[in-house]
Amino acid sequence: MLSQLLTPEIKSLLEKRQLSILKDILEDWTPADIAELFNFLDEKEKVILFRLLHTEIAADTFEYLDFDNQVELLKSMGNEEVANILNEMDPDDRTALFEELPASAAKQLIQLLSPDERKIALSLLGYPENSVGRLMTPDYVAVKPDWTIKESLDYIREHGKNKETLNVVYVVDDKGKLIDDIKIREFLLAPLETKVIDLMDENFVSVNVFDDQETTVSVLKKYDRVALPVVDNAGILLGIVTVDDIMDVAEEETTEDIQKQAAVGVLEEPYSDISVFNMIKKRVGWLSILFVGQMFTATAMAHFEEAIEKAVVLALFVPLIISSGGNSGSQAASLVVRAMALGEITLKDWLKVFRRELLTGLSLGIILAIIGFIRFTIFPAPTSGFEKYWIMISLTVSFALVGVVLWGTLIGSMLPFLMKRLNFDPAASSTPFVATMVDVTGIIIYFSLAMFLLEDLII
Repeated sequence: MLSQLLTPEIKSLLEKRQLSILKDILEDWTPADIAELFNFLDEKEKVILFRLLHTEIAADTFEYLDFDNQVELLKSMGNEEVANILNEMDPDDRTALFEELPASAAKQLIQLLSPDERKIALSLLGYPENSVGRLMTPDYVAVKPDWTIKESLDYIREHGKNKETLNVVYVVDDKGKLIDDIKIREFLLAPLETKVIDLMDENFVSVNVFDDQETTVSVLKKYDRVALPVVDNAGILLGIVTVDDIMDVAEEETTEDIQKQAAVGVLEEPYSDISVFNMIKKRVGWLSILFVGQMFTATAMAHFEEAIEKAVVLALFVPLIISSGGNSGSQAASLVVRAMALGEITLKDWLKVFRRELLTGLSLGIILAIIGFIRFTIFPAPTSGFEKYWIMISLTVSFALVGVVLWGTLIGSMLPFLMKRLNFDPAASSTPFVATMVDVTGIIIYFSLAMFLLEDLII
């Protein structure tokens, strides 16, 4: 917000080349605000402004920029400037940049790193994609159990300046194995002569370097931590992942789930940046499948053509019936998919969910049926020739609502379990897909009931 308000002033200073004044102004800004300012500047202005920043602030600002702005700046800078920025960046943020770049470009940039930073970069990039290893940073503070609090605090003062976080201090043995994590508050409040081992309870939480990033999201949330230690299979502490990185993963996963539930392919770019051609590619697949599915609705209607000809009034209620079933199914699917994503339910809970949704779907169907029956009884449709059958027609529609809403609810709640059982993403059981399935089956349920209850009218 600050950057947006002051953008005209900043642009004016850039145009007048009053760079010393601009540099003084930016010294009071946070890297996040400076990065936001880049969204309102043209390419030339971005380069000038970025070069005004101190190397450390420039690196922090660079980490907040989106990928397109990062690439733009890299292209405008010389090798020495690029090397300074890359060496100052946090290892996890640098890894994220390298992941997005073409392999050849990433390889060239890695060569600009110092030997130590190059070793770290190659190590992180060596872990599988989407693993915790790609997210972690080796910038943490670890102490030994036989150190005193004074020795530990002296070590933290000497080595903690460039660490990712000092909220938690990790305790490792002589082999580097993680044996505990202790909040910095414990060190600050303990007497200086106290040994670290006296603060330990050996009750800590860690994640494996090969764990999926999504797993880390749930672990971080469950234990309410700002950072999690990352260990290998032998328990050796390799690094940490912090809450800011995990929040990025959570946002990305949630976005993917929402897009899948809307029957859209996952967008690799922001909506505002994706081309129309790529947008069509992402949407046409599912849309075509749903269109083919809707064709079966017409087929189902054709099967009951004779009944519709004899009682055309029944066709008036088709949109009402199938939309109610589709809506109930979409509700159930959305709730179950989200519960799965949050870890509230698993595959083994399918029967519990089935029973719950059976009762819920039946109750919802009865409520809608009562509302519909009252509406149709008090305000019958202005149809000619069916007045004496109107109560039976109202009952037919009401019973159909119960059946279709119940069926839609069960389909919507069970389909995510089926998808997960088949090792597909439950989010792919999109609400449009559920609605399409219920449309076809809803027609069959409705007209089958009509032929049974309105035998004198239809047959």
